[in-house]
Amino acid sequence: MRRALVAVVFGVFGVSVVSLAPAAAASAGLAGLAAAPDQRPDQWPDQRGTAAGAGSAGERVVLVGIPGLMWSDVTPEDTPALWRLAGESAIGSLSARTVRKDGTCPYDGWLTVSAGVRSAVGGRCGMAPTPEASGQGAVVPHFSWLWEVREQDDAGTLGQALHTAGRTTMAVGPGAALALADRAGRVDVYAAGVAQAAEWTRADVVAVEIPDLIAPYVSADRLSEVPEAVAPQVRRAAARAADAKLGAVLPRLGQATVLVAGIGDHGPVPHLRVAMLRGPDTTGPATTSPGSAGAAGPGRTLGARSTHRDDMIILPDLTATVLALAGVAAPANVVGVPVETHGTSSGTSGATGGSLAEGVAALRTADVAGQTIRNTTGVFFTTLAVLQVLFYLTAFLLLRRRERLPAVRSAAVALAAIPASTYLVNLLPWARAAQPVLTLFASITAIAAALTLAALAGPWRRGVLGPLTVIAAVTAAVLLGDLLTGTPLQLNSLMGYTGVVGARYYGLGNIPFALLATAVLLVTTAAADRLVRSGRKGVAVALIAVLGAFAMLLDGWPGVGSDFGGVIAFVPGIAVTAMLVAGKRVSVVKLGAFCAAGGVLVMAIAYLDYLRPPASQTHLGRFAGQVADGTFLPVISRKLGAMLATLLSPNLMPVVIAAFAFLVFALLRPGTASAGVLPIAFERAPTLKAGLLGALVSGVVGMLVNDSGAAVLSMALALAVPLVLSAGIRALQYGEAAPAAAAPSPPMNPPLSPPANLAG
Repeated sequence: MRRALVAVVFGVFGVSVVSLAPAAAASAGLAGLAAAPDQRPDQWPDQRGTAAGAGSAGERVVLVGIPGLMWSDVTPEDTPALWRLAGESAIGSLSARTVRKDGTCPYDGWLTVSAGVRSAVGGRCGMAPTPEASGQGAVVPHFSWLWEVREQDDAGTLGQALHTAGRTTMAVGPGAALALADRAGRVDVYAAGVAQAAEWTRADVVAVEIPDLIAPYVSADRLSEVPEAVAPQVRRAAARAADAKLGAVLPRLGQATVLVAGIGDHGPVPHLRVAMLRGPDTTGPATTSPGSAGAAGPGRTLGARSTHRDDMIILPDLTATVLALAGVAAPANVVGVPVETHGTSSGTSGATGGSLAEGVAALRTADVAGQTIRNTTGVFFTTLAVLQVLFYLTAFLLLRRRERLPAVRSAAVALAAIPASTYLVNLLPWARAAQPVLTLFASITAIAAALTLAALAGPWRRGVLGPLTVIAAVTAAVLLGDLLTGTPLQLNSLMGYTGVVGARYYGLGNIPFALLATAVLLVTTAAADRLVRSGRKGVAVALIAVLGAFAMLLDGWPGVGSDFGGVIAFVPGIAVTAMLVAGKRVSVVKLGAFCAAGGVLVMAIAYLDYLRPPASQTHLGRFAGQVADGTFLPVISRKLGAMLATLLSPNLMPVVIAAFAFLVFALLRPGTASAGVLPIAFERAPTLKAGLLGALVSGVVGMLVNDSGAAVLSMALALAVPLVLSAGIRALQYGEAAPAAAAPSPPMNPPLSPPANLAG
């Protein structure tokens, strides 16, 4: 068993890298399948015109950008025009994230609207450049500099598509001109500000920049690097000034559809910003079809398929929405989708179809939740790493002396209960509390304690695998249930993701994948153990394969888990576990074949997603398209760089090193390191080592193929090793293991009375 562990754990590193070659070959083969024999990728017909509204005359559209605007700024007292407009509109949160880790400056926000894809000018940016007058219009100076020097190749996508379709554009303010400029940097009509603008109905598409709210945060045309650079009363005064300008503009827009968005952040800290849409028919029914975004009204929420949230959109969605409403087909490089309105929200921010005050309060809470998670994630993982390292050191000392074994077992179960608790806490309204940080951590602690008590005190406590099965089953059930209900628990979770950061908005994140794969493999092998003991090994293997495949498909299926790397890592973990339970040998060649099979499978799923209409595709389908047109290498390079960066993480690598060191030492020197705990655990429950090795395989492969890198392996170890150790301690409490050749098969529920010297 020790040789098997060493072969699997260390061999999988090399095999995973080598196995990416067959997966890449499958990716290359996809290009041949996707393109017709007589068409190069750059000759494919543009399918984006299938969005409703494209190809027709379209509506007049006005995009009003108020950089820095948050829902906490919108009140009936300070901003009556915005409050009144919100009552007539569908409302939601805007994730203004572009490509920077920190806040999005107005320049990058407007540039992203122009490009239809997350963009950044680079450097310490601030406001957009001032256009140069050209007749009634204007030209953004040195516009080609964006792609010639800054590599922003998509700049001008929105304006060019509008001009190519014969639509006229009007920009009010430098940021608006940047958003609507075509590839020559030109807009048809330009005014420097709201006061200078006239004849608002003369253009088909109008963009308006109201910079009053962001102005106090800008110095020398650069955004402040101080998180809150102005006093609250100064911000309220700026919000009132912006509201007054909006109030002057709205009556002059006629029957145009109006989009209001808080384009950009007011400092280095990102926030969720305001998003509103008011259509000409504000009393129409709510709709979930992309092209019908004009229907709005009180109590409706604004979302998009890009986020799979009914109350959240992203910056590129503004580009797609303007084009769809104007009746113009979106170019293929636009990653956003037209926004949708909903009568109620299935998102987790809590916006509902109730009163305006309730809806705005829910959106404010969503930002509080996102900020809390963003600000405390580092503290949480540092604390978790310290607890893990301390646990292994303490367990090493106590197990050598065979002292306080029940306490060590309880601590192991409690550590393993923490991950599930970070998701279950989102069933509670912690973000509405006066002290959200304190409430969040106190609630997680209470839930973890309750799970630990349930695992150790229930009738299953008599079995060696009882507590392990409970914690693993709860973790797997929570994550699978979350996937089937639109992932409300992972959003704004310490082990999930948040719209404030904007790295992911739906589906299964990398850390949740590691926990799901580990939990599923452990709970299935625990169930298989009873089947093997009763002589039904074939049924046990089938159980592992079927339940593992079910979880794996949910993990990778577009719109559910949408996890590319997870499928590649899940397949070899399931296969290794099933083979070991079946009594088969696992070679390095077989391990490489399993990894390659995972790559082929996920590319097949991505290709099926690619065949769907572009507006319905997830990032899996878009990646398949990038493979087909040969533009996928930058994506691979970026993810590889992110993965390598995690190997130096002070919060993640200590967990990996400590867990691996304890695991290997406990197996190679069982008498010294763990008082024989792990060997007796594997003897009492023979299938347990299969589940552990399968989880390690998935964790190592997942580390190599995901951009979260060490986070995947560290979380797999953080769940698996304490649970296996707890099972070993329970087995040890029933007495020393007999020699392997003579050891009888112990019952699943052996007598509860431990030897006196092990009672702890």
